[in-house]
Amino acid sequence: MSSETPQTRTTQAGRRAFLILHGWDNFRPPGHWQHELASALRSRGERVVYPQLPDAAHPDVAAWQAAVAAALEKAADGDDDTGRARVTVLAHSLSCLLWLGARPPEDTVERVLLVAPPAPSFIADEPEIAAFAALPLTAPGTPAQIAASDADPFCPEGAQAVFGAPLGIPVTIIPGGGHLERTAGYGEWPSVLDWCLDPTATLVPNA
Repeated sequence: MSSETPQTRTTQAGRRAFLILHGWDNFRPPGHWQHELASALRSRGERVVYPQLPDAAHPDVAAWQAAVAAALEKAADGDDDTGRARVTVLAHSLSCLLWLGARPPEDTVERVLLVAPPAPSFIADEPEIAAFAALPLTAPGTPAQIAASDADPFCPEGAQAVFGAPLGIPVTIIPGGGHLERTAGYGEWPSVLDWCLDPTATLVPNA
């Protein structure tokens, strides 16, 4: 039997936090794996920050960068007396490019999961988001990994070729996962929840 009290468990959970960052034209819809993940983590008493980034349909790099920096600070500081947290960042789609190219200081970040990063070559042909393609991509200074499909229309060259090999970031390939969102069968994604709660957990496709 554990010797922890409920208060001890709450305090320990409060020392970590999760920052969830959405992509282009995403308004945090119920049924998307990020929305469901935020709910599942909060139900377990975890600190979660899941901001609506400004003007998601016509995003601006500087505005998103400022919003992400503020959200990271909020996740690290929290609103209770449990102390400054170490933050796990989970980014999807366009916010992956933002994190790789214009991320805030990472001193409070523990690990990063980049899901379905779109290729700059694809982004450059989309006027609303073309500015993101010019970001100078660099590997995060904290442990990071990529989860990407082998059939993502937004990254036809493949995540390993575009991001994994050049940046030295491990890539987990999800067979047939499209852009890893609702229409591809990624509403709830149980293995991402497992990974959040246990850094040794392996990311696997939905059945």
